Amino acid sequence: MKNELLTIGPFTVYGYGLMIAIGVLAAYIVAEYRARKLKMRYEHVFYLIVWCLVGGFASAKILFWITELDTLIENPEYFLQTMGDGFVVFGGIIGGILTGYLYCRIKKLDFWKFFDLMMPSVALAQGFGRIGCFLAGCCYGRETDSALSITFHGSDFAPNEVALIPTQIYSSLLNFVHFGILLWIAKHKKADGQVAACYLMFYSIGRFIIEFFRGDLARGSVGVLSTSQFIGIFTGLAGVVLFVWAGKNAGKSVK
Repeated sequence: MKNELLTIGPFTVYGYGLMIAIGVLAAYIVAEYRARKLKMRYEHVFYLIVWCLVGGFASAKILFWITELDTLIENPEYFLQTMGDGFVVFGGIIGGILTGYLYCRIKKLDFWKFFDLMMPSVALAQGFGRIGCFLAGCCYGRETDSALSITFHGSDFAPNEVALIPTQIYSSLLNFVHFGILLWIAKHKKADGQVAACYLMFYSIGRFIIEFFRGDLARGSVGVLSTSQFIGIFTGLAGVVLFVWAGKNAGKSVK
C-alpha cells in the first residue's frame, strides 16, 4: 500500500491523514443528521466533535508515551521524534468521553443523550481510520502463511516483504459492522446511555480478540496481555455496568 497518495510541490496528501479526515467528516454528518431527526440541539454537534477530537488525540498520545516510558527515560529525544505518530486508541476513547462530558456540563446539555448520539459516529470514524492504518502500514498483524495476507513493500511502519495478517482491514470491517449495530440499538434502546454502553462492550470485545493477531509488539503490555487488552477488560465491564445502570434509571432525569 502507499501512504503518500499525492504530491503537489511541497504539499503531500497522506492516506492515513486523508482517511482520518474522511472519518471525522462522516461522523459529523451522521451525528448532525441524527440529532436533527431526534430533535436534539444539533448546533452543538460540531463543537462537541472538536472538543472530543482535541481531548481524544491528546489522551491517545499521552497513553502511547506511558507505554513507551522506559524508552523515553533512556532517550528523551524520543518524545519529539514521536510527536506525529504513535497513538493508543483506548486513550483517545477515554479522553474523548471525558472532554465530551465536560462540554455537556458547561453547555448544560443532557450528557447521556449526546453520549448515545455520538458513539455510533465514533465507530464509523474508526472504520475509516483503520483504512488509513492499512495505507500507512501501522497497526500491522503477525506473520502468516495464509492466503488472506498482505505484504508491504515500502512501509515506514510494517516489516516489508513479509506476509502479514491484515488486522487493519479486519478492524475496519468490525468497526463498520459495529456502526450498523449501534444504529439498530439506538432505535430500540430502553434508556439513554445504553447505546454508549453497547459501544464500550462491543469495541472492547472486538479489540481484545484482534490484539491476539497484532504484530506491532512495541505497544506496551501488562503481564501476558497487551495494554489495549488490559484496558479493554475495564472498559468492557464499564459498558456492562452502564447498560444495567441506565436500564434501572430509565425515565429518570440523570445528567
